[in-house]
Amino acid sequence: MAIGSKGLTPADLDAMDNERLAEELSKAKAELFNLRFASATGQLEDHGRLKAVRRDIARIYTIVRERELGIRTAPSTQEEAK
Repeated sequence: MAIGSKGLTPADLDAMDNERLAEELSKAKAELFNLRFASATGQLEDHGRLKAVRRDIARIYTIVRERELGIRTAPSTQEEAK
């Protein structure tokens, strides 16, 4: 099984619009900050979560960059209107 959060698979991220991706990215960065803080103070219980959150952030950056290059396309608003 892949390391990461549920709901943040490439297929799920591909279905999100750019604003939602930016929102998920900011949430993941905030979680990573909190995990690093907990690790530094010795309060972190799940060390594997650090790796999972870093991979989630990398996954989001990859989807955003692929959209910039035209490799992937953002979901169209016409499909959402139906």
